[in-house]
Amino acid sequence: MTEAENTPPSLDPRVAALLDKEAIRTLRLHYSALLDGGQASRMDEVFTEDAEVAVTVGTMKGLAEIRKSLAEAFVSFDTLGRESFPFLHAVANHQITLTGPDTAQGSCYLLDFVTDRPEERHPFLLLGLYRDQYLRTGAGWRIACSRLDVLWPHEN
Repeated sequence: MTEAENTPPSLDPRVAALLDKEAIRTLRLHYSALLDGGQASRMDEVFTEDAEVAVTVGTMKGLAEIRKSLAEAFVSFDTLGRESFPFLHAVANHQITLTGPDTAQGSCYLLDFVTDRPEERHPFLLLGLYRDQYLRTGAGWRIACSRLDVLWPHEN
């Protein structure tokens, strides 16, 4: 049963809105778990087929390019060859606005750590802000567009 089928049509609109917002929050957490765990092939569980993602290394358009680019990023950061958690994407302060019955927008903080540095170096890679557009599909909520604004470190 899909997420959309789980929501009874007679549900109080306030409760339905809370369920939608929680599903979107869970979606962003799921993205972090898949990325950090080296499961870029499963990004269809997070993004729409035609999603656009803009991050530090450029813009990815479409699910195939997103999968490929995130898999390459995983390999490039896995300098210790552990095959899991070369980085850790922690998200917080997620704010979501439902903009229609099947659309929403939101933002959340990103604390991006790397795990290959020696103990005497801090593990922060960057601090950022995700700005997302969400779309409800037949399979549930998905990210249709995501933009990462890097807040630290500052570019010179």
